[in-house]
Amino acid sequence: MKATDEPDFIEQNYITITKDPRTELVVAIGGTERAAGILQRVGGFLNAPGSGGRDYHRLPHGLPVEQQRLKATAASHALLTAGHNVHLDPALNTLVTPDSEREAALRYLAHLSERASRAKSTTEVAEILTEVAGPAEGLLPLTREVVVRASITCSKRPNAVIDDASPLSQLAPTADTLLRAAHQVLVARNHTARAPQWSAAATAPPIPAGQLPASTTRLR
Repeated sequence: MKATDEPDFIEQNYITITKDPRTELVVAIGGTERAAGILQRVGGFLNAPGSGGRDYHRLPHGLPVEQQRLKATAASHALLTAGHNVHLDPALNTLVTPDSEREAALRYLAHLSERASRAKSTTEVAEILTEVAGPAEGLLPLTREVVVRASITCSKRPNAVIDDASPLSQLAPTADTLLRAAHQVLVARNHTARAPQWSAAATAPPIPAGQLPASTTRLR
């Protein structure tokens, strides 16, 4: 292939299936009329008018997340089988194994810990603490949400009896503890963000006036 060669594909045939972060709707953009038929028939996508007179497809409102993923994956597979070029958002791909998602989460936590160890300013520390306890997507609030949902699911079991002596009865108090922990981390984050900036170089003890390091004295 020559250095000046470019990939040869027809843009109209390229389809992107992803999730709109604002509406949380799964949308499919691009493709031909044949691709539209596959989206509608296999994935249950609906035709929708877009800006600039260009239509797109989306899944119906109110679908559970798992249903969204199943339909998006099925449509993507059918499109690929029919010869279309498709990009499927990995978050929608049901063929992604749980182990790979878990490994990605572990890598994220390890990276966050490394960032905390190497932070060189109060701004960096505040950013890391925000990722830990931010109200919308912080690790502690999200973990609390998991515990709360698990507690609710257990309480809805047929003939479920959860008394004070049951370990399951401690899930709700544990969730409250996580909420308080997130609040304390945010208080620390706010304090850190307001603190004077510092750097690794600035943490070295100052040299008293008139006193030079021994190596400098020897060179005089």
